[in-house]
Amino acid sequence: MGLSAYLLLAAGLFSLGVYGLVTRRNAVGVLASVELMANAVNINFVAFSRFLSANTGQVFALFSTAITVAEVVVGLALVIVLFRARGDVLLDAVSELKG
Repeated sequence: MGLSAYLLLAAGLFSLGVYGLVTRRNAVGVLASVELMANAVNINFVAFSRFLSANTGQVFALFSTAITVAEVVVGLALVIVLFRARGDVLLDAVSELKG
């Protein structure tokens, strides 16, 4: 497989993530969409690393995965706070939670 196949896969995943981010009202769905977009970026890092014969893309993908995990942990903590305050995880009423 060539580089274009990996880039097409990553573009498809990123597009699905953007679609989910725009259309979802549920906080968990939004977090899953952001995760899809981050995985598409990691596929690009690894694909370019493989075809350019450099290991820096794999290192960037590793750091990106670690940062994404931290982001998901913070996001899920916010979802738990939202659920405890409102009883649901819809993002429409998040602005009502101000102090």
